[in-house]
Amino acid sequence: MLRRTFLAAGLLLAGLALPVRAEAAEKLTVLLEWFVNPDHAPLVVARELGLFAKAGLEVELIPPSDPSAPPRLLAAGQADIAIHYQPNLFLDVAAGLPLVRFGTLVETPLNTVMVRADGPIKTLADLKGKRVGFSVAGFEDAMLGRMLASHGLSAGDVELINVNFALSSSLLAGSVDATVGGYRNFELTQMEIEGHPGRAFYPEEHGVPAYDELIYVTRRDLLADKRLPKFLGAVEEAAIFLTNHPDEAFALFVKAYPDLGDALNRRAFFDTLPRFAKRPAALDAGRYERFGAFMKESGLIPAVPELGEIAVELPR
Repeated sequence: MLRRTFLAAGLLLAGLALPVRAEAAEKLTVLLEWFVNPDHAPLVVARELGLFAKAGLEVELIPPSDPSAPPRLLAAGQADIAIHYQPNLFLDVAAGLPLVRFGTLVETPLNTVMVRADGPIKTLADLKGKRVGFSVAGFEDAMLGRMLASHGLSAGDVELINVNFALSSSLLAGSVDATVGGYRNFELTQMEIEGHPGRAFYPEEHGVPAYDELIYVTRRDLLADKRLPKFLGAVEEAAIFLTNHPDEAFALFVKAYPDLGDALNRRAFFDTLPRFAKRPAALDAGRYERFGAFMKESGLIPAVPELGEIAVELPR
């Protein structure tokens, strides 16, 4: 009896001494909306600091071969998360895609109407009769129309020219007098670096409701997935690290992507820091409702969706 007791105790101690097998990290695929750039800094820093791993996640960041494809690929079940634009989410939901916002990456607009600083256009009213280059029809047209209306003009008072994505170069070449859609943290800096400073007019200061430029979206059937709050917790921690330790964060970013250590991307990195959401899970209901009303008034969507149809705040 005594021997069996010691034997049982020995087996128990031996079992306690065995190494505990770590649980495998849960994989999560994130489709980016564009090639990796400083707008994605919280994602890159969360990965490089091991914050995703600490949350039990193995996160793969996937740049798209076609920037228009991520929402459709996500809806088709080929990813778990996509980085998306708030204005485009309204269009996708109206088109029937089962997508919903569950977090925010960049919480301010980045879009601008841009002109050369040394040119004749000092206010939006000076755009009357001028040529305005654009990349993507739809939201940009509506944004420009509302901005012009704030100065007594209409879209018919300007000539719209599709310059594809050559916004800065077309403006510098004189092919257009202004552009709509250039980012204040990229194209504006690019022009300055090339020795031709620009002047930007911001939509949120000229009649367009403020909106989130970049958001995290998923499929509606994944909203209960426990990986999503873990993901948001990691990117929140990364966003706070970026705020507190910008130089260290930039070093991590460039270590991961050495080609992005040039002057333009360095400036863009630091210019974007104050725009990252520090509470990415938080949802501003009023912002979404106001922007939905703008989209409907602009004729881009047939009706303003109920808040829960387009954006949610996940329990933590």
